[in-house]
Amino acid sequence: MIEIETLEQFDRAAARAEAGTGSMRTWQVQGLDLTDRQEVLRRLDPRGALFLGGSIPEDTADRLRAGGALLFPAVPDVPFDPWRGRLYTPAELYDGIDAGYESTPDAQIWAWSRRAGRSLKNTLAQTLHDSSIDDALDDFTEQRHVVGVMGGHALTRDDPAYALAAHLAHDLAGTGLTVATGGGPGAMEAANLGARLADHPGSTVDDVLREIASVPAFRPDVTAWARGAIASVSALGDSGLSLGIPTWHYGHEPPNAFSSVVAKYFRNAIREDVLLEVCRSGIVFLPGAAGTVQEVFQAACTNYYAEESQVAPMVFVGRDYWSRTLPAWPLVSTLAEGRALAGHLHLVDDLARVPALLGPR
Repeated sequence: MIEIETLEQFDRAAARAEAGTGSMRTWQVQGLDLTDRQEVLRRLDPRGALFLGGSIPEDTADRLRAGGALLFPAVPDVPFDPWRGRLYTPAELYDGIDAGYESTPDAQIWAWSRRAGRSLKNTLAQTLHDSSIDDALDDFTEQRHVVGVMGGHALTRDDPAYALAAHLAHDLAGTGLTVATGGGPGAMEAANLGARLADHPGSTVDDVLREIASVPAFRPDVTAWARGAIASVSALGDSGLSLGIPTWHYGHEPPNAFSSVVAKYFRNAIREDVLLEVCRSGIVFLPGAAGTVQEVFQAACTNYYAEESQVAPMVFVGRDYWSRTLPAWPLVSTLAEGRALAGHLHLVDDLARVPALLGPR
């Protein structure tokens, strides 16, 4: 199938078809408004084409169906596009933030998810959305070497550990790696910030850290927290190496505004699995609580059964923390004995060692 997710891609595919067989047989057209492309649609043979959502005037849609195309309509009365063909951006999720967080698409979608109930239509819309995000995320990560940075959501912007996480991600992205996080606040936000600024020197990271420290956390004012982040990087470029994978399941924790792109899911179980799956070049575990510990053992389970060529390195930062405070290290390292995983486990205090322990897989 030829995936067509923008009007530019549609126009290129149509030009090729009209110059060749005149067929749309291998097309998968996702979430596009094709109102201005009706003449082209009527000229081409629609047999075997697949149209997912979007907008097509009814008479043209009838012609497509009659000609052998398969059309899945948009889902009405939901505040998102279930068939979207691309990842979100922070600018899209935070559109309207000047009027307050409650006015943004992110807040409105979360509010809808809390009141929508479990009707078949609403469940179907969420499932279609998450499947579409899966597809868009696959497209984004296909040619990339992705590393994960996991850590506590409660870490504040004025904590020295926040700055360390930002500079760690800055160093990782500086080697060409794409840095993925859970897309939320705390250590996740810090890592997304550092990766976003990979094209800038470390001093720029420090400048932004000083600027955003005046609003250290998203509580009690999400609006001020998000505005400060957006303003702090508005005049700076984006490396394109910062990936956030949050969920509306934890909608009380807003997504951070430092990701280059955002793969936001409704179902948290799917999101957690996808987050760890895309980090094929390794995962760094900074100090965290229950969520981070869950990710530790979920990744350890996958690595335990994997062939050696498929094992993703696991780097634990903080010897005392992971050996005594939350002693995951003794259990994971014992579990790994005699397995391929054993050679890919690392426990460090020195963040400067981390980039050399991760890399393409």
